[in-house]
Formats: sequence, structure tokens, C-alpha cells
Amino acid sequence: MSCASCASTIEKQLSRTPGVSSASVNFATKTATVHFETAKTDRSTLIKRVEDVGYTAHASHDAMEMGAGEHASHHMSHDVHAHAHGSPLADSEERTLRRRVVVGVVLAAPVFIIAMSHGAIPWLRGTWTSWFQLVLTTAVMVYCAAPIFRSTWRSARHFHANMDTLVALGTGAAYLYSLVATIWPGAVSVGAHAEHGPPVYFEAAAVVIVLILLGKLLEARATGKTAQAIKGLIQLQPATARVLRGAGQEEQMIPVGNVAVGDRVRIRPGERVPVDGRIEEGESSIDESMLTGESVPVDKHAGSDVFGGTLNTTGALTVVASKVGADTALQQIVTLVREAQGTKAPIARLADRVSGIFVPIVLLIAAATFITWMFFAPGENRLPFSLVAAVSVLVIACPCALGLATPTAIMVGTGRGAERGILIRSGEALERASSIQALVIDKTGTLTRGKPALSAVFPASGFSENEILHAAASAESRSEHPLAGAIVDAARARAITLAQPIGFRALVGMGASADVGGKAVLVGKVELLRQRGIDTSNSPDTAALEAEGNTVVFVAIGTQLAGAIAVSDVIRPEARDAVSSLRNLQIRSIMMTGDNRRTAESVAKQTGVDDVLAEVKPDEKAAKIASLQSQGLSVGMVGDGVNDAPALARADVGMAMGSGTDVAMESASITLLRSDLRAIPEAIALSRATLRTIRQNLFWAFAYNVVGIPIAAGVLYPWTGWLLSPMIAGAAMAFSSISVVLNSLRLARMPIHD
Repeated sequence: MSCASCASTIEKQLSRTPGVSSASVNFATKTATVHFETAKTDRSTLIKRVEDVGYTAHASHDAMEMGAGEHASHHMSHDVHAHAHGSPLADSEERTLRRRVVVGVVLAAPVFIIAMSHGAIPWLRGTWTSWFQLVLTTAVMVYCAAPIFRSTWRSARHFHANMDTLVALGTGAAYLYSLVATIWPGAVSVGAHAEHGPPVYFEAAAVVIVLILLGKLLEARATGKTAQAIKGLIQLQPATARVLRGAGQEEQMIPVGNVAVGDRVRIRPGERVPVDGRIEEGESSIDESMLTGESVPVDKHAGSDVFGGTLNTTGALTVVASKVGADTALQQIVTLVREAQGTKAPIARLADRVSGIFVPIVLLIAAATFITWMFFAPGENRLPFSLVAAVSVLVIACPCALGLATPTAIMVGTGRGAERGILIRSGEALERASSIQALVIDKTGTLTRGKPALSAVFPASGFSENEILHAAASAESRSEHPLAGAIVDAARARAITLAQPIGFRALVGMGASADVGGKAVLVGKVELLRQRGIDTSNSPDTAALEAEGNTVVFVAIGTQLAGAIAVSDVIRPEARDAVSSLRNLQIRSIMMTGDNRRTAESVAKQTGVDDVLAEVKPDEKAAKIASLQSQGLSVGMVGDGVNDAPALARADVGMAMGSGTDVAMESASITLLRSDLRAIPEAIALSRATLRTIRQNLFWAFAYNVVGIPIAAGVLYPWTGWLLSPMIAGAAMAFSSISVVLNSLRLARMPIHD
């Protein structure tokens, strides 16, 4: 593909294929992502559709296909692409392009010097100079411009036009005119030129071709830099692994792709972990910054999980491989970032619509320019004047900048996020995150560490602390709720032997029930006990505890209130800073929790959140999000648990803490791998910076063409005498594309703030 018009043509062709539900072509990454029904079409058909409009394609090595029964939508997500930046094919193409530029500069330089001398240098006068320019320019057109003319021919055969069409027509017209003027001057000589011969414009052809190729080379290099984050992640994967195999468990160095699940892998200090696994022997500190963005190494010991690509800093480890190849966390991140970089943001739709009709409109403008000046230009200059103006229009019109405006910014933005432990699922998620007005934050596990600890036990008359803990911990030993874990841990810390619960039932949003030692035990909110007919009139006064942020769980044994247990969850130390940053971004922070209002208000006071939604049951969370959206707010949601998944999916932007469950992360648009709340405002600030860059890129891409094309057409000539040289038009065209890419690359270095 040579421009955004190419991408638009391919996208339309793929979208019209039977069985395709959506197709998105990314000009910057040279990829197409196609969702289709495998029962109606397949990869080879899609590739054939691309070839039908004059392009080539092949399935990427990481393309994923699913049978009809494997996916709810019966669709397959699949990449068809020409090449990825940094691939051997891309490197080969860049070398060829560089060679053509060097040869072009050597050939075009003398042509340029002769043309610019305008006869001022005595030994550069005479008809021989036209023949000399003809020979050099012909070499440029045959060798250097060959890819441009081949692309133009392929497109013409399929009744399409692209940027190469504009360049080929412009330079071809200048070359053919100059060829005729050199070989058969009488055919174009009029007036004053009849005696001295007509002017030639070989430099307009030769130098413009070199400038176009130089622009493509610089653009390829700059665009390749936008994929540095992906390259960096891929390079973190070690090529080999030291595996213990055989009867003697001897070390064998094998390619990392040959490591199997269950293999024992030895990792020495200073080496990168080759696969995901669990430590069997050894202790060490692991630098996980490539995954989480956190620079402080994490202490690991036997039983700890390690992840491929992370750096073992101190001790020797023996790790049992649990995930290999594409299943490792690193490869899943690479896939997620690559998919995000291949998507489009909704803001790109206008550019897509313009790109689809841009080239035909430019051809019409160029034709109108030529015809107009053939009527109004001075008689002796009529033909060359009209030709120069038309050629300048064709050369300066560059849809490349439009095609690069959005994808380059998204590539750099999502790559920057990945380096900081922020995984953004798509361009749409990136754009939505920039417009968040209210952010709902789950309390347990998000604002707090999610690992509450026992604060106090308040036995009722006739019961002891240990008796209450024994009953509550035994009943809750089957529960996965964090509060249940705190009670069980406290009982075990007191060496209390737990009994096996019978008939355990988790009562969503209320508590749990079970039979312990032949007696019914209820553990949960005071409302639960009242619903079951338990007298709670003599329950301990827990108002002061709740005001300090404790959650109070009531315990009933048999038909009597046994007492209450106070549990507190530690607030994350960075919570207040994160909420303050959200306020600076003019985002309203709302804490949502199932805890009672007193506890919630206490946490809100300590963290500084603006509003509180307390006593919200899990099945009500999504409804609370919808209620905020009904007020006209763009709502984000941050959570980490299974019960947060519906709310994450319902929000305009769902953010899952990386320490949370897989279900939560699957439901989220953005995953925060760092267990640091400051990543939340950082993600939003990054999205705003990226959208700001996209808007700047689109503005300059549109402004360039709106201003440049009329000037090239000679609109200012009657008043100023300005007529744009095709060489200057070529340089301007190359600059427009490169400037858009360089503006996007600024995202990689700018501080993330708003």
C-alpha cells in the first residue's frame, strides 16, 4: 500500500466479501484485521479478494481461527498483512528503497544543477544539456521510479487510483513533454521558443521522483519507530531455555519454543525467565518492570509465580513451566498491544471517508488546472505553464498524511502504555478513555489492598471470642470472599481447629450459612440475621468501629446472636494521590462498595473520593453504572473481581486491575498490570495526550492539502506571480507525511499528564 486510498480500497473490498462482518485496514502497520464467519469464507478467499484489487497479502503467523462452535459470535479474528515493521521482508524493502534513493540522488543531481543554472554557467549551455538530462532522467524513471509506475499500472488495471497514480501522472507528463521538446522541439515550440527551443522539465521528473522516494524512506523509518514498544517486548523473550531432562535431570539448552508444560527450567542470576511457571526451588528477586512498569524487583520464593521475559536478578531458580509459547503473559501482552495498534479510533472515520475519494478529486483538480491555464496563460508559455501547474497539483496532493495521522499516534500511545503496564485493548477504548467524566472505583481490592485483617471480636453474653471465631471460620472456610479469608486466617493464627461445614451457602451480598458441629451458623450483615428471625436487639454497638472504616460481620449460632467480628481492609497508600490526580483531570471519582455507608464514608474520607455508592449488591453494580450514564455522563469503571465484570462491561470504559481475575480483565477495555492506583489517572492522561496528537495530525493533514493544492494550481499567480515548482511540491508532500509521524513520536517522550 502506498497511501490511505490504498487502505480504503482494500477495506471496502474485504468488507464486501460474503461472511465478513467487519474489516479494518491499518495503513501504518500494513495489516488488515478481518472478522468473518468460517462457514462462509476462509483465509485464501480473503487473500484472493485483496489480490483482485491489485495488492498482495498473506496470513500473519499469529492469525487466529476459530470453528463455529468455539466462539459465541461464530467469528474469527484474523490478520492479513503485507509486512510488519522490523520483519525481514520490511528490512529488505527498506534496503531496496535506500538503494534507489542513493542512485536517484547521483543521477538527479546533475539534472538539478543544469536546470537551476538557467544558462548562467557558460559551459552548461547548449542543446547537449537537454540530451544529457534526458539520459540521466530516463535512468531515474526506469530504475528509481519503477515501483511507482508498477503500482500505478496495477491500480489502473483494477480501475483504482492511489498516491502513486498522482506521482506517476505528474512526473510522467513532465518527462514525456521534455522528451518531445528534446527530440522534436518543433512540436511544442511557439512564439519566443521557436528560435531557442522550448524549455524542458526533466528536473521536475527526476528530482520529484527522488524526493518522493526519500520521503517514503524517511516515513518508513519513522513509522517503524512507532512499533518500538512491540519490538522491545518481543526481544524480552529469551531465545533458549536451560531445561532439566532425562533420567539424570541434566541441563539441556534448547530453543524456548521446544519447552513443554511441566518441564523443569533452571534460571541463573542475570538471566531472563523463558516461560511462565512456578518456582520449585530457590529464592530471588525478579525485575517485573517489563510487565508492570514497577521498577522495584519483587521477592520470590518456592511456590511463587514467575513470568516469561522478566529478569532474575539475584538467586538461582528452578521453575516448573506452566505456560509456554503463545500462552505466556508476555506473548498475550504482545498480541493485545498488536491488536490495539491495528485498530482504528472513531475519530479516524472522517479521514477514511476523505481518503476514499481523495485521489479521483485530485485528478479532476489537476485536469481542471491544466485546461484553465491553457486558456489563460500567456501564449508563448501556455503549454509548459499549464503542465507545470497540473504536475504540481498531482505531486503535492498527498493522502499519506491522512492515512498516517491516526494509526501512528495509536501505535505510539498504546506502546507507551504497554511500557508503563497499561494495556489498552483498542483505538476505540483509547478514544473513550479520553472523554471520561466520572470514574466509579470498586473499594475492595482496588482502593484497598483486598486483604482485610481481623480488628476485634465482640462476643455476646454466654459466648467467648474463640467460640465465635471457631463457628464463623468453620462456616466461612468454603467461601472465597476476602472477609471470610480474614476470619479464617485469624482463627488459624489462634490455633483454633476448624470443623467441616455442612450445607455451605453463599448468600450474595448478605453473607453465608452452614451447619457447624450440628448447629446452624449464620455469618454476615445484621439484616441477614433479622431475616432469619434472630434477635439482634442486644448486638454490640459497632458505630465507632464502622466510622473508622471497619466492616462488622455478625455471627449467629443456632437461634442466638453469638457476637460480632470487626474486619478492616488496608487502604492503598497511593489511593489519595490517585484520587487527587483524577480531580486535576476534572474527573468525578465515585467509590462503589457493598459495605455499609458508615464504613464506606470512612474510606471515602481517607482517600478523598467525591461520592460514595454504598451497600450495593453485586447484581446492582451494572445498574448503578447505567444510572450515571443516564445523567449524560461518560462513565469509567475500575474493578478487580468476578462480580465487577458486568459493571466493567457496562461502563463506557472498563479498567481492570492486573491483580484481579481473568474474567474482570476480559470484560475490561483497559488492563492495569501495576497494582498501583496512580496508573488509573496515568491511563486517562495518556489517552487524552494521544487523542490530542491525533487531532493535531488530522488538522495539519487536512490543512496541508486545503492550502497546498490551490497554491500548486496557481490560484495566487495573478496577484503574486507565484507558481509552485514541482520540486518544491514534492518536498512539501514528503514533509507532510514525515511531520505527522514525528508529531506522533513525541508521545513516546512527553510526560504523561493533562
